[in-house]
Amino acid sequence: MPVETLLPESPDSVEITASRLCVWRGEVPSMPRAHRHDDLELNFVLDGALEYLFGGSRVRVESGQVALFWAATPHRLIAKDATPSDVFWLHIPLAKVLSWGLPNRNLNELLMNQLIVVPAAAVERNLESMFKSWTSDLESCEGETIALLEAHAVTRRALQHHLQSSSDADENQTLPAATGDCMMRITTMAQFMTTHFRQNISMSDIASSAHLSPNYAMTLFRDMVGTTLGNYLTRCRVAEAQRLLITTSMTTLAIAHAAGFGSQSSFYDHFTRLCGSSPGTYRRLRSIP
Repeated sequence: MPVETLLPESPDSVEITASRLCVWRGEVPSMPRAHRHDDLELNFVLDGALEYLFGGSRVRVESGQVALFWAATPHRLIAKDATPSDVFWLHIPLAKVLSWGLPNRNLNELLMNQLIVVPAAAVERNLESMFKSWTSDLESCEGETIALLEAHAVTRRALQHHLQSSSDADENQTLPAATGDCMMRITTMAQFMTTHFRQNISMSDIASSAHLSPNYAMTLFRDMVGTTLGNYLTRCRVAEAQRLLITTSMTTLAIAHAAGFGSQSSFYDHFTRLCGSSPGTYRRLRSIP
């Protein structure tokens, strides 16, 4: 896999990046630390299961299911069944995904820091056969073009199924159309927040990352993504706090600062609102095997 390992942002997080489409098949690897990479990751579990700590949530992917997520969110495989597992892994560079011109609602789903799980049947294709073909297709430029077209179709079908089956999906809600330039700027701001949320960054800093004025950046992000820049930044920080609560013995004060919150009271208020429990209760109810 052609990846470049970068310096980690923190002792518990490793960042990697891939420059081209990558696909392989194998067991669930050991992952002692969270990592991130700026691409779309798609996992297809043929046998066994895998379990992620994604941001601050635990998500299990069973045999016959597909997991799809923007891997800029810190994630870690935290559990492995005793029985052997068999998984196909696919990484698609974000630049390729943006070039597809996905419907706004689909692209928004990928930017909202969530791991999407759908049954393999939802893509209406023989995924095992398709993945096997991709491993040989990538040996040539023409083969990679074909693989990308098929991966595009699989991604769209998975996202379409997810939106249709989501209990909170509002069929009457519409988002304004966005040009490719707008979506690139939105993605740039989202990437900036997932990379720098531990720091004391302002709305101006986020807007500057996409070469926009603060007011226009906040309006564009809210209208296109359906949430504010402030809420997105807070979700990044809360997800990091969740991860630290269940994987370390750090105090809540230390976690508040490590996750980017300006004060312990601010951390407590935001965490309780988004997670439905206090940080202490959240930690007591969860543990990593």
